[in-house]
Amino acid sequence: MPATNDLSLVESFLEMMAAERGAAANTTESYERDLMEIAAYLKKRASSFTTADKSLLESYIASLSKGNFSPRTIARRISSLRQFYHFLYSENIRKDDPATKLDTPKQPRSIPKSMSENDITALIAAAHKEENKRLIAMLELLYASGLRVSELVTLPFSAIKKTGNQAHPFLMVRGKGNKERIVPLHDSAVDALQEYVKIRKKDSEWLFPSGAKEGHITRQRFGQMLKELAIKAGLDPEKISPHTLRHSFASHLLAGGADLRVIQELLGHADISTTQIYTHVEQDKLTKLVTAHHPLSRKKQE
Repeated sequence: MPATNDLSLVESFLEMMAAERGAAANTTESYERDLMEIAAYLKKRASSFTTADKSLLESYIASLSKGNFSPRTIARRISSLRQFYHFLYSENIRKDDPATKLDTPKQPRSIPKSMSENDITALIAAAHKEENKRLIAMLELLYASGLRVSELVTLPFSAIKKTGNQAHPFLMVRGKGNKERIVPLHDSAVDALQEYVKIRKKDSEWLFPSGAKEGHITRQRFGQMLKELAIKAGLDPEKISPHTLRHSFASHLLAGGADLRVIQELLGHADISTTQIYTHVEQDKLTKLVTAHHPLSRKKQE
């Protein structure tokens, strides 16, 4: 168990992140998990957040590498340390910032996995066969909009908007950093949404309220529902998740000729470099296509 003072400092940091920076609950929970594990490590070495020096923090990072943690996890822990110690320094709790020059491990650039259009059609068809209007609406919205799953499950009912005499609704989504963005919807998603709204709980503030209690459906439950649906559609459930549908949305738009800047705006990416990963997906597909079908390539294989 971390020292009482460390617990208090982490609590103050999380309050600041939520109040001043508009950090989402998922973000603050992630910071809390990371910092509690780090505090426990420091306590075992008779130290704390207020006394630890750079060498002790580096030994913690080295322990993660020896423990076979992924570069992504280590990078996230370092980010948590940097954010936290910056807070301690800015609040004059520490006179120095030992985390500012911690080395972040290089991460392999991962190519997002996406589904084929045929597989998505099969998934949606399976949802319609189940006649689960909430699941149909969530599935259609996710593929139609590229929302993060955290954004989808926390949509308030008030997120559905119309402009003037415009009959076609759109979503006003509050994403990372508490930033709002407009998300248009195609006809199929609108139809699914309108059918679902007819049977939705009327007394809930959430667009997708939980069926068993107050609050909204959880990310975990929706992910579970997707995998169950994948099995019924004859698809591999291990290859299907809310993130896969978000990636499919972006990849299919890019393949259809959409501008990368437009995709960036729809996904809510702060930096275009994050969106550019999808260009690598398309390049990889094109390379495989040429390798498989170009006559000179076939001769070489023969």
